[in-house]
Amino acid sequence: MTDILIVEDNIELAELIQAFLFREGFSCYHALSAEAGLNWLKENKPQVILLDIMLPDMDGFAFCQSVRHHSRLPIFIMSARSTKTDQLMGFELGADDYMEKPIDPDILCAKIRALIARQKQVPKQSAIIISGALTVDKEARQVYLKDKRLELNVKEYELLILFIENAGKTLHKEYLFNQIWGMDSMSENQTLTVHIKMLRSKIEEETRQPKRILTVWGIGYRYEEI
Repeated sequence: MTDILIVEDNIELAELIQAFLFREGFSCYHALSAEAGLNWLKENKPQVILLDIMLPDMDGFAFCQSVRHHSRLPIFIMSARSTKTDQLMGFELGADDYMEKPIDPDILCAKIRALIARQKQVPKQSAIIISGALTVDKEARQVYLKDKRLELNVKEYELLILFIENAGKTLHKEYLFNQIWGMDSMSENQTLTVHIKMLRSKIEEETRQPKRILTVWGIGYRYEEI
């Protein structure tokens, strides 16, 4: 297994980091772009992702958000963009650490070891989620309502998982849209309304009087377990 995925378009810097980490006993894979990194992650699972922000295709923030839709892999941002706004954005999108360039290799290595150690201490979450009459098998990406399997498209499934993981909380429409479609999506916000309607048609007994996905007028939606 490869220990570290480096997503960095600066080849010279990436090679320096790889050489240092190799001497420290880590194996690395280098992706020159966010797209290349995401493609590699489809077949591989590193222990840590080292991520630059300024990348040639999608930026590191979008990459981070994409990874967080399906994985809790530790993400370590290393970037010349070091404003408070950039760092807050990174953490809000799921980064575990943020380090300003130029990188001190000894500190980088220490932080990587700490991230890996914390990851090993976290108990693995069950692949089965039970929410009232709904059962979700996250490994198989299948949803059941009272033992009846539901046919959900990708976005309906992701919306349902997001709702279940935030049961009882009112989620703003903008938050839901950004989490599922991304801030840089070409889709329109109306897309969320359409998918909520389709999801309700599959998990609600009466779509005109929903009991699971409730509308909070002027704000967004709240999911309740029944």
